[in-house]
Amino acid sequence: METESASQVSDRGGQRTDVIVEAAGRLFLAPGSGRVSMDDLARELRMSKKTLYRHFPDKRSLLAAVLERQFAAVERTLVAAAEGGEGQPFDVRVRRFLIAAGSELGRIAAAQLATGRGDAMLRQYVEQRADAMVYRRLDELFRDGHRQGLLSAPPELLSEITRGALERLLNSQLPHELDWTAADLLRATVDTVLHGAIRSADPGTDGGGLRAVIPTARDDEQEVGP
Repeated sequence: METESASQVSDRGGQRTDVIVEAAGRLFLAPGSGRVSMDDLARELRMSKKTLYRHFPDKRSLLAAVLERQFAAVERTLVAAAEGGEGQPFDVRVRRFLIAAGSELGRIAAAQLATGRGDAMLRQYVEQRADAMVYRRLDELFRDGHRQGLLSAPPELLSEITRGALERLLNSQLPHELDWTAADLLRATVDTVLHGAIRSADPGTDGGGLRAVIPTARDDEQEVGP
């Protein structure tokens, strides 16, 4: 879909600001977007830089608005994943949450932003939001499993291992090297990390752990899709 000219968009209701933020998200968060400038954005929107700076005084403030919108979408996805897992076995709840979290954080390039791209203030912002939205919820999920007697390892250890795996995976080249989708690789990682750590009532598993299964994109869509 072509970008609507900003000159055709009314300022009423903040519509022009919304158009700027939407276009900035497409450009600034795209792979290889480290050199995208405000000039590039002005050309994309067919508006002057003067008009851009009337809405956002600098690139940092615009990126902050982009990230705020993106994290709001992350929040909605994670809430939906948690609600969709209610009543499901504990291992299914963990898997759904982690796959949803990894997919969303990968989509907004959160790992790259948090580990070096952009300025320090934005990196701190990304780290704080990812911690509040993803990792604190993950910690609580593991603590809940521990309270129910479903974990064979300390919840703090599982949180650290899973967080490290998730962050590393978001920067990995393995999806290209293995010719897997990112969702496939994430699901396999989740199953590998959690295998044997979660006690299950499934009599078909050896020792009561998760059954590690080679993932498929179709299975992933069934688990975390709407």
